[in-house]
Amino acid sequence: MEKVVERIPGWALCYIVNGDRDSITDEEIQMVDDFYESYRKGGMEIQGIYPVHDDDENFEAYFSHCPAFGLPCDVVDCDVMYIISNDAKA
Repeated sequence: MEKVVERIPGWALCYIVNGDRDSITDEEIQMVDDFYESYRKGGMEIQGIYPVHDDDENFEAYFSHCPAFGLPCDVVDCDVMYIISNDAKA
């Protein structure tokens, strides 16, 4: 399994971590789904996305002009765990 740190928009975390679609729009859901699809197109399958915590189990949100997807916003650094798909290995 591989890991990369991505700047994930704070508004997307409830959907990514808990599957909760209630607090975001259909357009925002599509942006998250497109993010997952961009990994698939690159031959990688995301296994999980986890906020990076400090020693006290807290995570820090900060403003970024270049989040992993969407417009500039508050983001949280997240570990994106993925595997290289069998199709990409061939």
